[in-house]
Amino acid sequence: MAVYRVVVTPAAERQLAKLPGLAREMVAAAFVALGANPRPAGCVKLSAADDLWRIRVRQYRVTYQILDAELIVTIVKVGDRKDVYR
Repeated sequence: MAVYRVVVTPAAERQLAKLPGLAREMVAAAFVALGANPRPAGCVKLSAADDLWRIRVRQYRVTYQILDAELIVTIVKVGDRKDVYR
């Protein structure tokens, strides 16, 4: 099984830094897990964009892109479920 490199965009880093402490730790752990399995149970391919996926971490959502040819997962957006899709 291939291990993917996880890249976090600067915008996603800022969004992660704004989360409360425990939520920040849980989302960061989800980033690490995406490196091992970029399509975990419960992930959803977003229909609005061709190459974006979404996972849930409690009330927060992580939007990311998978580049299988290069084994890279790029975290695009992190936020509360009510705000992340805007």
